[in-house]
Amino acid sequence: MADKTPTPRSKRVIAFMNQKGGVGKTTTTVNLAGALAAAGRNTLLIDLDPQAHATLHVGVDPNTIERSVYDVLLDPALDPRAAIVKVRDNLSILPAQTDLAAAEGELTPVADRQKRLEAALAKLPEYEFVLIDCPPSLGLLTLNGLAAAREVIIPMQAHFLALQGVSKLLETIAMMSQAVNPRLRVTGVVLCMHDGNLMHSKEVVADLEGFFDSAREQQTPWRFARVLRPAIRRNIKLAECPSFGQTIFEYAPNAPGAADYRELASGLLAEWDAMLSRADAGAPEVVVPPTKVAASA
Repeated sequence: MADKTPTPRSKRVIAFMNQKGGVGKTTTTVNLAGALAAAGRNTLLIDLDPQAHATLHVGVDPNTIERSVYDVLLDPALDPRAAIVKVRDNLSILPAQTDLAAAEGELTPVADRQKRLEAALAKLPEYEFVLIDCPPSLGLLTLNGLAAAREVIIPMQAHFLALQGVSKLLETIAMMSQAVNPRLRVTGVVLCMHDGNLMHSKEVVADLEGFFDSAREQQTPWRFARVLRPAIRRNIKLAECPSFGQTIFEYAPNAPGAADYRELASGLLAEWDAMLSRADAGAPEVVVPPTKVAASA
């Protein structure tokens, strides 16, 4: 169960989604959570994927836990802290089990079926960062993640076909923004397993940046989205660490993958702290401008 810690000034809730599997979504969610926790920020990782890969990644065996995110979604009277497992300093997880796959069918007749996770998070003011690992589908579990989140980050590989998938993701986000969560916005894309020397990768990144730039004057949830920097380089250590139940920072802290996720988290923290400082100064809330977080990879 999570420790009692001071309530942060504000909470940043980010959903990580991509309907294509194997693109680095869970790797990105878990290792960014690890980097934020290592920076001293109280962080909650939520595993919404019935495969429970994020749960396994941080060393929690889904077969040994009594409660999971499934119980939280199905029983709104349950205190979500009863299902949360503390796995590191400043890092806890609301884990998944395979029975989560049944949640979509069981929630279908429920009136607030898309808002169950949001209601649970309202009971957890102690976390400054909440990172949601959505399943590789656009079903009810993902919709719960989008309803609860303020932001969306899309991990993807710089492949041509991946660009086609992004348009479908954005359609879903636009639908959720209009119908359920008007505060939802797309923060950007994280490039995973990236080789910046390949011409094809350069072309895909240029297309992405051009698409986001063209949306600056449009009233869409991705108006201020950008390609986040640095890109995450292809690194075998990132593929190995889940089998040891560790983040990259415990398994191979000096590996390129650790350096990339640490720098990415540092950029996200810098923009977050700057926004909080503006709020403390009484400035009106603004969306983070489309600046590059760090130097181009």
